[in-house]
Amino acid sequence: MINITRTTKETKIEVKLNLYGEGKSNISTGVGFFDHMLESFAKHSGIDLEVVCEGDIYVDYHHTVEDVGIVLGEALNKAVFPVKNIERFANAVAILDEAAVEVCIDIGGRAYLVYEMPDGIIKDFDIELVEEFFKSLVFNFKIAAHIIYKRGKNKHHIVESAFKSFAVALRRALSYRKSGIPSTKGVI
Repeated sequence: MINITRTTKETKIEVKLNLYGEGKSNISTGVGFFDHMLESFAKHSGIDLEVVCEGDIYVDYHHTVEDVGIVLGEALNKAVFPVKNIERFANAVAILDEAAVEVCIDIGGRAYLVYEMPDGIIKDFDIELVEEFFKSLVFNFKIAAHIIYKRGKNKHHIVESAFKSFAVALRRALSYRKSGIPSTKGVI
């Protein structure tokens, strides 16, 4: 079990995760829609995940969402690196009704994000925060990810498709590979 905490003037966060778990989750960020997305991420990645965040949500949700991404990325980095005996590369499209988002992942030790998703609001949750979350997660995890909107109209479905696709791609990239370090360099 990996346990990471982070305290700033804006947020106090604790993340616990078991990389090869059963997809169980206990999420409490104070942002209902975000909690729902993190629960979906845990379920479809197979990662047991606990997230507790006390944030300045009276300001808005930005600090909470961004900082949870930072801490979750740090926890995943600690759980995965140094890389050995995993597939490393994976992609997934997890559809939700009419919505489809493709996610491609490289657990290669280099942080990069390509993010092509629509904007909008879901209840009081600004969808631009989804990019902030994934940017924080990817850069602190030190992986590359492409998150590309393919189709859909329902904003909730589109965002949930992104979280599910990321989770499935991550699960596939972390799957066991007998050959050791998945790099022609011999090191990641």
